[in-house]
Amino acid sequence: MTRTPQHKRRTAPLPDADDHSEGFKQVREARRTALVEDYVELISDLIAEGHEARQVDIAQRLGVAQPTVAKMLARLTESGLISRKPYRGVFLTDAGHKLAAESRERHETVEDFLKMLGVCEKTARIDAEGIEHYVSVETLDAFRRALADGKLNPQKP
Repeated sequence: MTRTPQHKRRTAPLPDADDHSEGFKQVREARRTALVEDYVELISDLIAEGHEARQVDIAQRLGVAQPTVAKMLARLTESGLISRKPYRGVFLTDAGHKLAAESRERHETVEDFLKMLGVCEKTARIDAEGIEHYVSVETLDAFRRALADGKLNPQKP
């Protein structure tokens, strides 16, 4: 029988059930919104680069098939985040622009924080793609304070 080393054993008791479930709720919500946020942020980035946000370009950049993109674009249209014109690209609505800006700001904050920790630029960009959707407002605020101070400071102001 293999025993867990003492330093790997859980030393704190489980949190209260309501507090414990809050973390799982946050993760489920992040999973639900992550893909939508990735799409609108990418569409915004493509447009900002002076390109049309075409289905083929979105598929290539996300590494998915065009039918997958087509389904998501239909969903984003129904949600009021994008508009589409025949034989043209995809355009963000005001709500889409707002969501893209919020997502980009979270991404940049997480990426900058990871780089401040010494993570290389490429890895920080890749890791931020996932972390940005799961990090809480409180943690993002702590990241922002650390970035503003230019140093890591575990104390709240």
